[in-house]
Amino acid sequence: MSRVPGWLGRLGAGLTDIGERLSERRARAEREDAESERAAYADDGLLLIHDHNPPDQDHTAVVVATRPDPAQAVPWGMRVAAEAGWRLLVLAGTLWVLMRVISAVQLVVLAFVAALLITAILQPTVARLRRLGVPRGPATALTVILGFVVMGLIGWFVSWQVMENIDNLSDQLQDGIDELRKWLLNSPFHVTDKQINDIAENLRNAVGANTDQITSAGLEGVTVVVEALTGILLAAFSTLFLLYDGRRIWEWTLKLVPAAARPGVAGAGPRAWRTLTAYVRGTVIVALIDAIFIGLGIYFLDVPMAVPLAVFIFLFAFIPLVGAVVSGALAVVVALVTQGVFTAVMTLLVVLLVQQIEGHILQPFILGRAVRVHPLAVVLSVAAGGMVAGIGGAVVAVPLVAVTNTVVGYLRSYSHETALKHSPRPHGATAMDSAPVEPSDDPPEQ
Repeated sequence: MSRVPGWLGRLGAGLTDIGERLSERRARAEREDAESERAAYADDGLLLIHDHNPPDQDHTAVVVATRPDPAQAVPWGMRVAAEAGWRLLVLAGTLWVLMRVISAVQLVVLAFVAALLITAILQPTVARLRRLGVPRGPATALTVILGFVVMGLIGWFVSWQVMENIDNLSDQLQDGIDELRKWLLNSPFHVTDKQINDIAENLRNAVGANTDQITSAGLEGVTVVVEALTGILLAAFSTLFLLYDGRRIWEWTLKLVPAAARPGVAGAGPRAWRTLTAYVRGTVIVALIDAIFIGLGIYFLDVPMAVPLAVFIFLFAFIPLVGAVVSGALAVVVALVTQGVFTAVMTLLVVLLVQQIEGHILQPFILGRAVRVHPLAVVLSVAAGGMVAGIGGAVVAVPLVAVTNTVVGYLRSYSHETALKHSPRPHGATAMDSAPVEPSDDPPEQ
């Protein structure tokens, strides 16, 4: 019998044995790879799921990647921006609601703010009368009556001066228009008489076409007068009670503040009042000096209605920067129309000279650091106040910013002082090392 089949059998058995060994090594290598992959994916927060086959059987590893936490997936800068963004949206919404409420009761708010400003002017008189032995009630009543009588007399005097000079002003205005017409005809602009007549005709047609609007504006003017009288009465009563019972009103207001914040607010209140008082008194003195010197200048230049113009300059001085420009421009225009170009130029020089003295000498010396506000903040606050509440808003905008600046500066210092008081001192440090800084009455530099 041939030996070939036996040899082939042994060869087949050997190959089978080699195949089994290779399969065992392959399975062992797969298990080692699966374990290493499981360890690697576990480090990355991934889940390794195996089937339930026995180790000696064929087994498959399925890797399922879990989704990371969304908060961890968002970049840090974006998270910070989102946190700040929704807080800004809440603040903007709160301010919007507050402005809507103020707009709904605008007359009451402006009357009360005007009463605060008047109280800041009249309070020293009440205090002086109290030191002389006058009881609080009569001292308050006498101060309020004298104050409003003086303001009423000033208004009456201005109205009387305007009515006395209105006819003369009309004649001078007509003469000025004629002079301006002659100057335009002889000017290098080559303006013809026909062009001037066309401009005048267009103006007359515009006035005739807008008669209804002018009439409605006049009716609205009557409403404005009624609202002004109502505001004056509210301001008078508010001033009376603020002068008589201001301290108890402030103590009652403090009860509305949370207990944790009450000490800081109680310290900020008097400093805010001192800032407001310094601003009002300083502004009155500066406005009075402007009105006197500019009024004298235009009086000697023979500009008509010098006294009413001086009063307007005094009133407009309560609107920082903008008021001085408007009142000065009004004086220059009146001088130009009534007295000619030379007088207008001289009036402009007088206005600029007085305003330069005011800006560089009077305001730093009289107002001082107590109400120092950056000019950019002044312009922006006046513009915002005018947009929200007209002339009244422009008047109260700057003192509001000055008071806010003082309050924020004090609360920052008070917060720093409180943190130092409650912070543990390092080993070996003395009480002087952690002594709190005394809060300053002055606002920080802008």
